[in-house]
Amino acid sequence: MKTKLTNAKRLTSSNEFVNCEILIEDGKIIKIASRVAEQADKTIDAKNNLVSPGFIDVHIHLREPGGEYKETIATGTQSAARGGYTTVCSMPNTNPVPDNSETLAQLFHKVKEDAVVRVLPYASITKGLKGEERTNIKELFEQGAFAFTDDGVGIQTANQMLQAMKEAAACGAAIVAHCEDNSLVYGGVTHDGEVSKRLNLPGIPSLSESVQIARDVLLAEAADCHYHVCHVSTKESVRVIRDAKKAGIKVTAEVSPHHLLLNETDIVENDANFKMNPPLRGIDDQEALIEGLLDGTIDFIATDHAPHAEEEKANGFIEAPFGIVGLETAFPLLYTHLVQKNVLSLQELVDRMTKKPAAVFGLPYGTLEEGAPADITIVDLEKTAKIDRYQFASKGKNTPFHGWEVTGFPVMTIVAGKVVFEEDNHA
Repeated sequence: MKTKLTNAKRLTSSNEFVNCEILIEDGKIIKIASRVAEQADKTIDAKNNLVSPGFIDVHIHLREPGGEYKETIATGTQSAARGGYTTVCSMPNTNPVPDNSETLAQLFHKVKEDAVVRVLPYASITKGLKGEERTNIKELFEQGAFAFTDDGVGIQTANQMLQAMKEAAACGAAIVAHCEDNSLVYGGVTHDGEVSKRLNLPGIPSLSESVQIARDVLLAEAADCHYHVCHVSTKESVRVIRDAKKAGIKVTAEVSPHHLLLNETDIVENDANFKMNPPLRGIDDQEALIEGLLDGTIDFIATDHAPHAEEEKANGFIEAPFGIVGLETAFPLLYTHLVQKNVLSLQELVDRMTKKPAAVFGLPYGTLEEGAPADITIVDLEKTAKIDRYQFASKGKNTPFHGWEVTGFPVMTIVAGKVVFEEDNHA
């Protein structure tokens, strides 16, 4: 079956729009031209909107198995599709943890049954995320694990991380790290700064993140391993990663939309919708993250979509769990506050949500080219609306961006040639 996209516009490498039509067959793009003469079984009118490669998010939490009251594979991937994401990578902090062949196989089966977008699951570095006994990295990687992480917890001992890196390097896998030295957290719930003092909340020092990154880049150099840093949040972390890249170490990094767009001063009251780990840092940290994204120190953007039940988040900073949702708000927030304010070009933003994460992890997605998988996001760059968390497909409503007016919304998402999301009034 052939599908043709008409009345579309795509970005050129010089950040200009050109009109195009796209012909899709057997899940692949077979032709892109200003006009495609071939007939198709189905025609989709893009209505003069932007066609982009499908967005890729290498850091999301689907909560299933074990946390289905927060999110499921079905609701989480519907949320991804609404946000324009065609490929997502799910973190292993579930119950049970995908730390052995059997639990990983069960997860793949559930993904095949329920996911509406492509899901690439992580396996854990250690059994049960306890930091004590390593998983069989080679076996799990050969079984299809995307990469290895104990996300949510930092690996506390250097030798444990070194051995994991050596095992990952031996089979070509990446180690992906939530960087946090527990001995420097001090029971904190927000950044150790002005706001923690004003609200009388225990603070998390920046050093708890950056000191573990500094340790790990040296371990990665010794192990010759691809080491990827999750959700960078501090200026010191950016400096360490920049220096490590200059030294030729195989380190890559991501930043989350909320750390680019918010800082600790945005927390005006004890509202746990602003509680995430790592926390919102200082203004100088926020500026360093933007600079790092612009100069390539930080490779791409990932949401760290972390849904929680509304009653959990109602408990204030001390009691509520860490995390906010992000799949359905990422593009319009970043387009409004980075592209429209001339911080990034549209092409730079799209690249950091598509081509760059694909390149870092060697994925065959993230490009809009003939022969590539037909993963396509159609975006209405003119549509302006207020973010309404009660309209999310995600079970999680925990966002600090509720009520923000933003522009630029995905209106259709296509995965391997199949429409998985279509805005009601787009057709």
